[in-house]
Amino acid sequence: MRVLFWYCTSLSWVPAMKTLEDAPEAAPATHHNTVAAFVHVEPADLESGNQAETKLVKNAKWLARKWEIEKVILHSFTHLGEEKADPPEAQKLMDRAEKRLETAGYETCQTPYGYFLDLKIDAPGHPLARIYKAF
Repeated sequence: MRVLFWYCTSLSWVPAMKTLEDAPEAAPATHHNTVAAFVHVEPADLESGNQAETKLVKNAKWLARKWEIEKVILHSFTHLGEEKADPPEAQKLMDRAEKRLETAGYETCQTPYGYFLDLKIDAPGHPLARIYKAF
């Protein structure tokens, strides 16, 4: 798994192009003061039990604590590596991570899965505003 974490003072999206035929209809949204995790799920992540999922959740919580916020957005972003997990299985991993964050008391959501999105990101110029992790 590869993840690019952002601390965003504002993150907005508008669905631009459907990439998975069976993706449900999606709506635009805007969120403020959030950690956004741009997540690239690889095939090995599905074979490692929940190890990559656990690291995703722990790192998202760590960064949210650093910024003293309780909101995390998960965004499927399959552009951080060459190998890509099967989309339905990758979405299940993202769904489990979202549920774990909610159980830990975080407000969380996912960007529309199966779409390219028009994104607007406002992020401060700070060393903890952008962090890359490979698990």
